[in-house]
Amino acid sequence: MHTLIVLLGPTGVGKTALSLRIAGQFNAPILSADSRQLYKELPIGTAAPTEEEMRKAPHYFVGTLGLNDYYSASMFESEAIALLSDIYKTHTVALATGGAMLYIDTLCNGIDDIPTVDPELRQQLTNRLETEGIDQLRNELRLLDPVYCNEADLKNTKRVLHALEVCLMTGKPYSSLRTKTKRERPFKIIKIGLTRDREELYGRINRRVDQMMNDGLLNEARKVYPQRGLNSLNTVGYKELFNYFDGTWLLDFAVEKIKQNSRIYSRKQMTWFKRDNEITWFHPDNEEAIIDYLKSVITAF
Repeated sequence: MHTLIVLLGPTGVGKTALSLRIAGQFNAPILSADSRQLYKELPIGTAAPTEEEMRKAPHYFVGTLGLNDYYSASMFESEAIALLSDIYKTHTVALATGGAMLYIDTLCNGIDDIPTVDPELRQQLTNRLETEGIDQLRNELRLLDPVYCNEADLKNTKRVLHALEVCLMTGKPYSSLRTKTKRERPFKIIKIGLTRDREELYGRINRRVDQMMNDGLLNEARKVYPQRGLNSLNTVGYKELFNYFDGTWLLDFAVEKIKQNSRIYSRKQMTWFKRDNEITWFHPDNEEAIIDYLKSVITAF
């Protein structure tokens, strides 16, 4: 039976190193389920696998897009499922790994067939965001789709814009198009979650940010600073350094904010993942136990 191993967990927990071990053990190509590692201009700030790491196993969905390229979870679903169909012609096991909650959920369960938004409408709303601000767009969304607004994170600018785009384009509330129907997959899915004690995880996150700065994150952010308005750059590690470039923050303060916001994001990830009772949790150091568990489950299929 064809199998997809899904290795997930919060930022900084140690997914990359373990993914290479699992890939080697099961001869499994790796699909990145990370919505920012897609962009080739952001390897340091997104902790994308290095060239050396990618030589150890085939990797997909890493460094394939430019910052201006539009991409969505629905596009990821269709492309990943098509890719897996090809992979399973020569492999019995594939591995998806990452911390993008929506991408993982979409890959495993599917996503509603929301119509593709017209690029002109998207640009109009982007322009309005710059001139009117997010509060005005939130208020408009509340009028068009109060149901979605009652359940959504309205602090997430990307989600507000997307929901408003769909409302305006279809003439229907975005919530009415979201059926959340789980799709059957032609392969078995094993979900492995990685977790650490909060203090341990936070220490790793702080050290990783310091390492990113040593590796050149400041220069990486400076190169993309002229494009700071793009949605692809609305992410931790870049927003904070843009404030430094603006002269709003000192560099040390910006770095501390990267660490803080990364820790906050890790909590959001764990809150999301903990809702899924299909995940079997391990400490990343328990490699042998993880490998043994995977062998036993794959053999049982």
